[in-house]
Amino acid sequence: GTPEDKLKQGKSCLGGVSAVSKPSPCLQVLVLDGRGHLLGRLAAIVAKQVLLGRKVVVVRCEGINISGNFYRNKLKYLAFLRKRMNTNPSRGPYHFRAPSRIFWRTVRGMLPHKTKRGQAALDRLKVFDGIPPPYDKKKRMVVPAALKVVRLKPTRKFAYLGRLAHEVGWKYQAVTATLEEKRKEKAKMHYRKKKQLMRLRKQAEKNVEKKINKFTEVLKTHGLLV
Repeated sequence: GTPEDKLKQGKSCLGGVSAVSKPSPCLQVLVLDGRGHLLGRLAAIVAKQVLLGRKVVVVRCEGINISGNFYRNKLKYLAFLRKRMNTNPSRGPYHFRAPSRIFWRTVRGMLPHKTKRGQAALDRLKVFDGIPPPYDKKKRMVVPAALKVVRLKPTRKFAYLGRLAHEVGWKYQAVTATLEEKRKEKAKMHYRKKKQLMRLRKQAEKNVEKKINKFTEVLKTHGLLV
């Protein structure tokens, strides 16, 4: 059945049994930051997760890396562009130019996408260039097993998917970069405000520490405060 049905039965969609009261991992949306990840390794892990029933969102696809130097990867993509239907190229194969769609196609190649199961898995995946709302305010995760700094030697060459996409016909590199700058500026302001509030809260707690000391001790004995 669906992940919701499994949850009602007290089963986790990642195998085993989970308590009914706990939200199943497959009902939580996994937001991944693509920046600094290797294309194939990230795609393989994402493909497995969507097949297991997780909803996955990958943002900042333009920051994904590909191992091997840029020119070599560009030649490979240009060779891929030449593969088309002779009599009517509009019938396919389709060559996506946006980094998010290139990543999406990589994941699709790792799924049985012509079956109902594969189609349903692919529907659980969302991909974006940059970080559009509401994902700009959500916690973003990384996949350590797919990180470029973990998997490649520092001396090895690599390419950025955003640059590759731009050189084969993606028209929105500058627009995405501008929007990212705006988002980072807003995030910086929010963090500054958050730090200020935390400092004020700490000070307020210090001011009333002596007054509430006896209540704190009672709460600690009941295990409500650590």
